[in-house]
Amino acid sequence: MTTLLQDSLHRDALAVLQPGFVGTTPPDWLRRHLAAGLGSVALFSRNVTDQRQLAELTAGLRRENPDLLLAIDEEGGDVTRLESGSGSSWPGNLALGRALAECGVNYNWAPSADVNSNPDNPVIGVRSFGADPELCARHTAAWVEGLQSVGVAACAKHFPGHGDTAIDSHLGLPVVDIDMDLLRSRDLVPFKAAIAAGAKAVMTAHIMVPALDGARPATLSRPILDLLRLSQAEGGLGYDGLIVTDAIEMGAIADTFGTARGTVLALAAGADAVCVGGGLSDEETVIHLRDALVAAVRSGDLPEERLAEAAGKVRALGAWTTEQARISGGIAPDLSIGLRAARRALRLTEGPGQRFTPITDSPYVLSLSPVANIAVGQVTPWGLAGMLAGRLPGTRTASFGPQDATAELLPGLLDRIRAEADGRRVVVVVRDVHRHDWMTAILRGLLESRPDAAVVEMGVPQAEPVGALHIATHGAARVCGLAAVEVLTGSPANGC
Repeated sequence: MTTLLQDSLHRDALAVLQPGFVGTTPPDWLRRHLAAGLGSVALFSRNVTDQRQLAELTAGLRRENPDLLLAIDEEGGDVTRLESGSGSSWPGNLALGRALAECGVNYNWAPSADVNSNPDNPVIGVRSFGADPELCARHTAAWVEGLQSVGVAACAKHFPGHGDTAIDSHLGLPVVDIDMDLLRSRDLVPFKAAIAAGAKAVMTAHIMVPALDGARPATLSRPILDLLRLSQAEGGLGYDGLIVTDAIEMGAIADTFGTARGTVLALAAGADAVCVGGGLSDEETVIHLRDALVAAVRSGDLPEERLAEAAGKVRALGAWTTEQARISGGIAPDLSIGLRAARRALRLTEGPGQRFTPITDSPYVLSLSPVANIAVGQVTPWGLAGMLAGRLPGTRTASFGPQDATAELLPGLLDRIRAEADGRRVVVVVRDVHRHDWMTAILRGLLESRPDAAVVEMGVPQAEPVGALHIATHGAARVCGLAAVEVLTGSPANGC
């Protein structure tokens, strides 16, 4: 193999990888691989301190490669990297394009186009626009159009739909065992809308869909990616943009096929780029996956033309973002839109015979905190205890998790909560109470003695509303908390 061909293979193999790194300044190894052909860099909350720092970071990376794709996983709402320290200014899936563009980010792994048809889904939930396919389709299309109008490439995920799963694909391999009619009439509907809106990228799901492929998950499946690529006349969706995998180190792939083999199989199946995500973020990983792709071409397991085609799609998208950055600009982001949207998203239900009056004295705020899923992460704050304490000095707060509410501990815990809440208005903050028996037990036990308590559900409001006032926020972004606090206190927030 000639040196020229070898260099070309290495550059193409690097072009299709989308790795991350640790820290707020790029390490030397990353700069070397950018010079050698790396086409994308993944950014996470570990790389961001504030938007000015992020803008300087992205500008420095782009000096290494002007057409570099700078990717981030910024859905808003629960999944935020720009505002992981404070909570998001947007209540979920709203256009964040201008804010991203100002930071130099040109490629966003969002929106979630999944139809959340399974209320027990442990990883999608409020990241979805809902359970109605047509509603999800309209919002997905609007999200894509808004984001890309300011030159940030949108990436609709997770194809062919992660909404009907009961397993988190970070941890295992979910199976969506439905027939093709249901898949087409429900799960594919938002992806069709994303494609019609011009989505520049689509991310695959690490899920098994036996109706299409009983051997490999979507990310590694030629039949499933063909469904995305083939023309409508051939029964497909007719998509010709970039196909990127979900993070290749997630358990659904790493624990079944391995990251290196998974990377090769994904490219061979029709994917164009491989997200290495947040779990693997070192030079050894980049070299390992690059060399796996080069070896697969040399052995004949991956056609050289397929790798070159994939690398070409990455470079083409990078060039599009560069051109968009040149011609777009001048639109200032409206930071109040997130709070206005959060207000509109509230659903208020008063209990039978109850008339809720605003809280004007220091309350007792009880937060029942489940373990955050991996997509959300453990860093981003949620809830409203701090917001209420800031407004009402002397507010007493407490937070408990599943380890505090075992059958043996529950009676004593309830006694403690009642004693601490004595004489104060009570606010109970929960997330996805319908999914957690321990949370239901605490809530039920407290309401027996304090039926006047207000309950704020910041997850999917699947359980029956309870309490003197039940507030469903439909998300746990900071602005969702602010909107709920406005209702509880009867006074508007000072800002978002």
